[in-house]
Parts: sequence; structure tokens; C-alpha cells
Amino acid sequence: MEIQKSDLEVAVAHNILTAESRDALWQLLENRQQGRPSLRGAHILYYLGGMLAIGALSLFMTLGWELFGGWGLCAIAVTMGGGTLALTGWLLERKGQAIPAGILLALTVVLVPLAIYGLQVGLGWWAESVPYRDYHTHIDWRWLMMELGTLAVGLLLLWRFRLPFAVMPVAVTLWYMSMDLLPFLMGGAPWDRELGSTISLLFGLAMIFVALWVEWHTRSDQDFAFWLYLFGVISFWGGLSLQRSDHEWGRFLYFCLNAAMVLLGGLLVRRVFVVFGGLGMIGYLFHLSHKVFADSRLFPFVLVGMGLGLIYLGLLWQRHEATVVARCQRLLPLSLRAMWERRG
Repeated sequence: MEIQKSDLEVAVAHNILTAESRDALWQLLENRQQGRPSLRGAHILYYLGGMLAIGALSLFMTLGWELFGGWGLCAIAVTMGGGTLALTGWLLERKGQAIPAGILLALTVVLVPLAIYGLQVGLGWWAESVPYRDYHTHIDWRWLMMELGTLAVGLLLLWRFRLPFAVMPVAVTLWYMSMDLLPFLMGGAPWDRELGSTISLLFGLAMIFVALWVEWHTRSDQDFAFWLYLFGVISFWGGLSLQRSDHEWGRFLYFCLNAAMVLLGGLLVRRVFVVFGGLGMIGYLFHLSHKVFADSRLFPFVLVGMGLGLIYLGLLWQRHEATVVARCQRLLPLSLRAMWERRG
């Protein structure tokens, strides 16, 4: 729920707040908002600059950097990582700027696989020339050493600084691992779509449970679970969508699982479940309209009826929401109930 200053004006008009308490409350809310991500001008610049720097050292890495050699890449990554880590501590502890500090901490984590790659090349552990930028575009089990090192350093830095944005490179690394794990398990054999989609599905499901555990045990109002939910859902939904089914019942089950994702997103107040679940439901209905009921005259009317029915259910939910939510909360453990209330 977002509060605007006009809402406080209404409270003053109804004698719930005085003009003085209104101003004091608004100042308090503004001060708390300074440390939270939002679409403020400064925050946009922070994230834009941070993503450019992170992209330059990952997705946008050029082949020219290979000329530095393994030891050169390792030295550059360690030096830059030390500098960004020092800036993180200075911004957080001296200036109290949590958002830019979190972005710099994420950049530090992004430099870890580059440092490990440079070390491996310097020691001659790569039999052939494989450019570093392939790490972000090619599936290869040999990336696992870099991914495990990134996870270890990322978790250590998160334990030290507790900055939510630094979870992003950790979540991306877990996502990469879900794809690189299959060639490792198959002894370097080519990618197998069916087994790969199953591993992606299970890995994503595990990430979602980890995100739920993190959110359940987080007592602050900082969102440490966001990136884990995002990449967990991407991995799970991608693996689910790549599953092959020659029967309509299997496709209907896919629709039901996506509908469950939408409901779970509402329960957890996480839009990522709703977005991907909605895409899956739309994909299934597209299949029905173009394959199963391609010549049906009634199918569009059925969908219209279903849509109107959902609108009616929305009206009923709005009328009885408080009662239903209160009853559901009484069935939950205290810690889970606190998490639900914190999420809104």
C-alpha cells in the first residue's frame, strides 16, 4: 500500500491527525523512503550507472580483454574488486548510502568469476582458448568452478554487509548453475532438452523455496528475497514450459500449474509469479483456440463467460477479503503470519 501526502490531508480533515502530526509523519515517511529503491531521480542514476558497470564486466565484455592474459585479467579483477569493496564500506558506514553501496557490492561479486577465470587461464587449466564472455552466453560444465567461487564470496559479502541488491549476482549465478549442471552430470555430453528442462524446473523450485526461507527469516523491511524469487521463477517456469506433452491432459496440467502460480503470487504479494503464470495461461488458451477448438463457434463465448465470472469473483473477494484473510492468518505459524503482514 502506497501513502501519498493527500491521504494524510484526508486524515486531517477527518480529525484523525493534526496538522503538526501530519507534517511530522510525512517527514518520517520521507526519511524512511530515502533508503528504499524507488523511481527517484538519484535512484535511477544509481541503477543506470551500476547496470552499465556490471554489464561492461559481464554481458558486454569484449574479446580485446583476452589480450591481458590470464594473470592480467586476475590482477584487474582483484584490484577493481578491492576498490569497489572499499567504496562499499565507505558509502555504507561513513555516508549511510545503502543503495549505491549495494550496487557497488554487486559489482564486486560480478568480478569474482572474472578473477577465477583469469587464475585458471594463468595456471593453464583451459586446454583451449575460451573467451571469458562465453561464460554469460554458453553452457559449459567447466564454468562450475567459477560459479561455486562466486556463490561463496557472494554469500560471505552478504553476511558482512546485508545489502539486498548484492543478492542479484548470486541469484544469476544460481540460474547459470541450473544450466551448466547438466553437462557436468552427463560427463560433457551435448545438451539434452528433456533432461535439461527437468533440471531447470527442479533447480528453480529449489530457488523459490530458498527465497521463501530467506523471506520467512528476514526481520528487516529490506527485500533480500526478490532476486531469488525472480530467477527461481524464470528457471522453474522455463523448465516447465519446455516439458513435452503429447496429451491434452498434460497441457491442461500446465495450465493449472500456471494458475496456481498466479494464486501463489497473490498470496506472497510477488508480481513475478503472476506475470509468468499469466503468460503460461495465455499460452495454453492460445493453443486451445488455434489447435483444439480451431473451428468452434462457442469457444470465444466460453472465454468471455469465464472472464466475466472472474470479475464477479473479484467483486466477492473485495467484499469479503478482510474476513477471509483474517481466517487464513489464524491458521498460519506466527513467523509466517508476520511475513505475510510485512508483505502487505
